[in-house]
Amino acid sequence: QVQLVESGGGSVQAGGSLRLSCAASGNSLSLYYMGWFRQAPGKGREAVATIAFGGSTNYADSVKGRFTTSQDNAKNTLYLQMNSLKPEDTAMYFCAARRKGYAVYDYWGQGTQVTVSS
Repeated sequence: QVQLVESGGGSVQAGGSLRLSCAASGNSLSLYYMGWFRQAPGKGREAVATIAFGGSTNYADSVKGRFTTSQDNAKNTLYLQMNSLKPEDTAMYFCAARRKGYAVYDYWGQGTQVTVSS
């Protein structure tokens, strides 16, 4: 199994940028389908970005053109670069891993808080 630890969250003004990191241990990230999710207070969890085994990425419409996810297998770390942040991006952000052949993400980090002020 893999353990995930997010970092890089914080408070920024609208239009600012943050880069989140998700450090993995216990197993290689290259064995998993990875994703970033977020959950705002009173709202359900939303998939923000995913990255597949071949490196292809998908993004929620709300973040396309502003967020970029990448994976450094040498560092065993997943990243989420967030630019042009908006107040509606305020949420707890989680990274998660899904094993090949499984339909659900079964490994989750503890989350990192992102707060964007107007």
